[in-house]
Amino acid sequence: MNDFIAMLKKIKPNVDFENEDALVDDGILESLDIITIIAEIADKYDVIIPSDEITSDNFNSAEALYELVEDLK
Repeated sequence: MNDFIAMLKKIKPNVDFENEDALVDDGILESLDIITIIAEIADKYDVIIPSDEITSDNFNSAEALYELVEDLK
């Protein structure tokens, strides 16, 4: 999980990914950020996130996103 958080912090350095649980709902992550994260996950983890999984529930926290990636592996 630490490597995953580090990847996210490279994309959005000023975000507290360890504690934030409303990344999308609070507007912390915008559409371009989400696209960048999806691309980085594809590159680093060789995981393609299906369009029906691109939901605020899956992107509101680093933990939810990490669980999604683990489920898709």
